[in-house]
Amino acid sequence: MHTHQVPYNLPVKESTSENLVIVNSYSNLLVEREGHVSVVTFNRPQKANALDRSHLEEIEAVSNLFRDDSETRVVVFTGAGKHFSSGADLSPDLDPIDQDAALVIRRRRARIGERAVQAILDIDQITVAAWNGAAMGGGACLATAMDFRIGAQDCFMQYPEIEIGVNLMWKSLALLVRIAGPSRTKRLVAGGERILASELLQWGILDQVVAPEDLLDTAMEWAHRYARLPPIPQQMIKQSVNAIANALDTAIMHMDVDQNMLTASTEDRREAIRSYLDKTNTDFKGD
Repeated sequence: MHTHQVPYNLPVKESTSENLVIVNSYSNLLVEREGHVSVVTFNRPQKANALDRSHLEEIEAVSNLFRDDSETRVVVFTGAGKHFSSGADLSPDLDPIDQDAALVIRRRRARIGERAVQAILDIDQITVAAWNGAAMGGGACLATAMDFRIGAQDCFMQYPEIEIGVNLMWKSLALLVRIAGPSRTKRLVAGGERILASELLQWGILDQVVAPEDLLDTAMEWAHRYARLPPIPQQMIKQSVNAIANALDTAIMHMDVDQNMLTASTEDRREAIRSYLDKTNTDFKGD
């Protein structure tokens, strides 16, 4: 198994998940803290941490709260249960953007995923994904918005948007291109391939792969190493790196919601949803 070592040969506080103290609980999130490290857990394990609108609104709100948090220096994100996040909730009784609302309102509401991703990107503190199981679609978008990604040996990435007949939005395509490169991004997003942990490590999407039982402790080890460094220059460096790397994101990706609404209105989209949920094949017409 390929592995990368945690950077910096510095002393670090011994950490286990048993030392975490709950500081806040939401409908879909749990926030815990140990010293200067906060842990945000996606907490819908019964739905494989699928992301509905209320879940995304909570991710946005909690991420924004770290602006006024002088104690937290590193934020770890992980998923309760077996999976990091299975992506957007496709429950048939769920209408994430209220199809009966006026188009101008639906366009605004459709940006909730984009706002959640941007809120994570805008966290001043270092962010670490403790990636267990699946990160699919929107879950993968959230993971790519974080500074570092530690994966369990059984984790994988997949973007099923192409299989359900829509483009990738949430301004996340540019993030993936920068991390994985154009060809691999096309394999993931245009081809819908499922990529496993060992290959994600080789591609640079994961920074380290560990046994599932060691995942959170390893992520906390990374977190404490960064948390003991001076926070002001560290956060300035992060902001500068992100400003350089993400400089053109808004210019390039500002219309991806409208592209999504267009693709979602096609007959191919309706057929794709049916075949995806029924696990059957279909002959798409390009309509």
